[in-house]
Amino acid sequence: MKNAEMCKQNQYDRIADAIAYIHQNFKQQPSLEEIAASVHLSPVHFQKQFKDWVGVSPKKFLQYISAEYAKKILANNTNFSMSDAVYETGFSSPSRLHDLFIQIEGMTPAEFKNQGKNLAISYSFADTPFGEVIIASTHKGICHMAFEDDRALACRQLLDAFPQAQFTEQTDAFQQSALRIFADAESLPRVKLHLKGTPFQLKIWQSLLKIPMGQLKTYGDIAQDIKSPQANRAVGTAIGRNPVAFLIPCHRVIRSTGIMGGYKWGVPRKTAMIGWEGVKAHEPV
Repeated sequence: MKNAEMCKQNQYDRIADAIAYIHQNFKQQPSLEEIAASVHLSPVHFQKQFKDWVGVSPKKFLQYISAEYAKKILANNTNFSMSDAVYETGFSSPSRLHDLFIQIEGMTPAEFKNQGKNLAISYSFADTPFGEVIIASTHKGICHMAFEDDRALACRQLLDAFPQAQFTEQTDAFQQSALRIFADAESLPRVKLHLKGTPFQLKIWQSLLKIPMGQLKTYGDIAQDIKSPQANRAVGTAIGRNPVAFLIPCHRVIRSTGIMGGYKWGVPRKTAMIGWEGVKAHEPV
């Protein structure tokens, strides 16, 4: 990893540690000095590093990750139609809603059954504002993206997902296009996903794509959207099996109480994503 990339990764790690500290001590409303001390930085240095990362102060950022803010977003969305969500972005231009540019194609029954047999999969590693990801693609689109600090473990997890596939470590146009979501959502090209999932899982993941950046939904909302209002538990399981981090925004689904709930790649990372997107959606960064 290059020095600049290592610096950026270390910065996110420190921000993630700070967010974890805030979660653990939220009821005490820790001061800037206390949060900075928890990550072994001076308040001035921490505030600058935090603002460089997200564009606003820690205090402002905390507004976007609090349970009260989450409940307010949910309450304001009571009459919010999931099918019309793509038009309610809160952005100056519809092109800034990346979900409009993401299309899911499910693998064929044969591909699903054969666990990737005859599939050629390219993969690479990339730095993002939320840590390093492994991203993989077939000839049809992105099939896997996950946050993982240990590259050997990341490769094993990819192999476990497609045990019969042929792998090559290389980047391609699919990967490069998808990764632009972290840097330049304004000009994000159409992103194609080629996913292995049951029809029910694919339906859930399609529903997640309707949640605009800066907005949140509950598990019950997703169940209602797919017209299975009693399927909350199954919905939660399908969300937990999302194979493509961030591009399919399972991080935008929280509990009805405003609590973040679980996340496959860590609750501090989910919290950071929600706060980061809240700032991008509602603040002139």
